[in-house]
Amino acid sequence: MTKYIFITGGVVSSVGKGLTSAAIGMLLEARGLKVAMQKLDPYINVDCGTMNPYQHGEVYVTDDGAETDLDLGHYGRFTNTPLSKNSICTTGSIYNEVIAKERRGEYLGECVQVIPHITNEIKEDIHKVATEDVDVVLTEIGGTVGDIEGLPFLEAIRQFALDVGRDNVMYIHVTLIPYLGAIGEVKTKPTQHSVVRLREIGIQPDALACRTRVPLSEEVRDKISLFCNVEKRAVVEEMDVKFSIYEVPIDLHEHGLDQLVVDRLGLKSRKPDLQGWHDMLQVVRNPAQQVTIAVVGKYTELNDAYKSIYEAITHGGIHNKAKAEILKISAQDVAEGNAAQLLSGADGILVPGGFGERGVNGKIAAIRYAREKEIPFFGICLGMQCASVEFARNVLQLSGADSSEFSPKTEHPIISLMPDQEGVQDKGGTMRLGAYPCEIAKGSRAHDAYGRHKIDERHRHRYEFNNAYRERFEAEGMRFSGLSPDGRLVEIMELEGHPWFVAVQFHPEFKSKPIDAHPLFASFIEAALRGRKGRIS
Repeated sequence: MTKYIFITGGVVSSVGKGLTSAAIGMLLEARGLKVAMQKLDPYINVDCGTMNPYQHGEVYVTDDGAETDLDLGHYGRFTNTPLSKNSICTTGSIYNEVIAKERRGEYLGECVQVIPHITNEIKEDIHKVATEDVDVVLTEIGGTVGDIEGLPFLEAIRQFALDVGRDNVMYIHVTLIPYLGAIGEVKTKPTQHSVVRLREIGIQPDALACRTRVPLSEEVRDKISLFCNVEKRAVVEEMDVKFSIYEVPIDLHEHGLDQLVVDRLGLKSRKPDLQGWHDMLQVVRNPAQQVTIAVVGKYTELNDAYKSIYEAITHGGIHNKAKAEILKISAQDVAEGNAAQLLSGADGILVPGGFGERGVNGKIAAIRYAREKEIPFFGICLGMQCASVEFARNVLQLSGADSSEFSPKTEHPIISLMPDQEGVQDKGGTMRLGAYPCEIAKGSRAHDAYGRHKIDERHRHRYEFNNAYRERFEAEGMRFSGLSPDGRLVEIMELEGHPWFVAVQFHPEFKSKPIDAHPLFASFIEAALRGRKGRIS
């Protein structure tokens, strides 16, 4: 029978539930178990697609086109579990479904209420990921215990143990143990209160993952165990890591959390195979070389807005046994006159995706610098579109060339709205979303990186390259090396004669892992390292 682990968080938001969940999933997979990952988020948005990156971080896209929370990116990087629309559930999506059922008359005239109708719908969504081949479902509950909006989700997972049997359910509570430097002590009271709130709801945690800056003494663990009614071995220290978030699974393993899960749920598993993870961490801790990558974006002041981009750059560095230092540059600060000053220390330049006109001219200036100075360049989504506009303006000399997103009346709409997007009014869930096939030309840099002719990558956009300009671009050395199978959509473009100039309409960062870097990021970092060595020598 499938087992279920519910991960809650207490004391503060952003306590690390997503990373902890991903780390547990990775450890269970290393033991030969099949896991499924899921997040339940209490916000009323139906999905993350319309959320401001400043408030909620990046939108992570699944193969089937779900616009999800960035924590699913952690799940995807740490585990091999397939993620889908069933991997995310929000208050908005739950109420949408319940109201639709009520309108169809499926409740047969009942008075529709939070209990049981909303909680039943939440439980149904949990069951959706528990396919026959899944040994363990890990479900993270978004928000913090005590939030009003999270109560239906906590009530649902309380009921869940009654439905499937308490022996088949484990509750893990991720909590903060603050350290007060002025007195040199850690304080357990916030955790005690957080657990009290859980117990008031009817949930007794089986384990506590204690986020802390300093090691927890035996005395402190004894106190937490006593006051929270959790056995001492289940009070698991989860300290801030020194080098990388990828150290978290190893630390939790050394503190016995995965063995605790196996024992608590009666799982039959092998000894965990962590050699590949240890090898990866050895590179992280002792890189053979270093490279600097400038990310010129709209939201660089907020780390979570480009979380998958930054992680994929790190993975590319690991693949090349190098430490990839990331130079975050706000696109608004870049102009033709200062690009050299801001970017002179970069071995490679990456322009990520985004929406809206703010910062676009800065991105174009950075791309021109990369093209003219022969600095390895990687453009992603809007980054590809900006590269197209830059090439049209400065190589083809098409004055006023632009994207119709930013300049609807431009004489040269190098980037134009996709035909199937015309007339679309709703913003949420209406873009070209999810995985689409692409065919790569042999002999191209992209083909060299992937090593194959056909690929599938995830998209999130409304605008595309205008095919009316293909011949003029190709005549000046821009190669369209990746196209949709019907040849209609430009997916990859690369500049011939440049050390490494590749731009893609899709989001390769979503498929990169620390022990399996995405081929384009691995190739990009390799080119940046070559350029660095050439300049130093």
